[in-house]
Amino acid sequence: MPDQLSVALDSRAQTTALVYLAEDDVRIGATLVLAHGAGAAQQSAFMVGFARALAARGIDIVTFNFLYTEQQRRVPDRAPALEACYRAAIDAARQHAPIARNPIFIGGKSMGGRIATHLAAAAGKDRAIRIPDHGSPIPLSGVILLGYPLHPPGKPDRLRASHLQDIRVPMLFVQGERDMFGTPDELRPILDRLKTDVTLHVVERGDHSLAPSRRTEAIAAVYSNVQDVIAGWIRRRSEP
Repeated sequence: MPDQLSVALDSRAQTTALVYLAEDDVRIGATLVLAHGAGAAQQSAFMVGFARALAARGIDIVTFNFLYTEQQRRVPDRAPALEACYRAAIDAARQHAPIARNPIFIGGKSMGGRIATHLAAAAGKDRAIRIPDHGSPIPLSGVILLGYPLHPPGKPDRLRASHLQDIRVPMLFVQGERDMFGTPDELRPILDRLKTDVTLHVVERGDHSLAPSRRTEAIAAVYSNVQDVIAGWIRRRSEP
């Protein structure tokens, strides 16, 4: 069972985070704070499945609910509130004793990943996330995006990409070939202009949830491969 953390946002609100500790015999000593998408909480099958699978591959995983989800509201909060919640979850992860010394990676599915890129962009050349009123900035080791929402479906002119040029830490984009929120071909020219180490992993025939079909066995095989890619990518960037 994952450890449960209370994440204080202010004097009146808090949310919940879950810590999936890596298996002792494969632990590499790195934490990934993974945020959910707009339509599903951290308890969704996708989030729980990825958290458990990545923990089994040696990564300590922290998931959390954005406040609107914790309060069972359907409409996401505005970006500043989402960013503040994400920062608070990172701070809680840093203070959790079993993983306190780990390098921190951030990321998420769809909207959660987009908010992670906002934090990484704000970290800038210092490559560190600042938590208001909480001491020293937290060094950031990388960003992992599962189905980056480059634009709303059917609106390719409304790109959510201008801030990516400010990111200075490594990034891993895992993008479905059929993603209505942005295909790999749409992403490539943007990623090619970035000033950092960027990896694009394409899921053949994958949709926005990285699923290549509706067949359970096909989805499981693809997800397992993606989890191998993520674990390997983090492992290489956590070595001294």
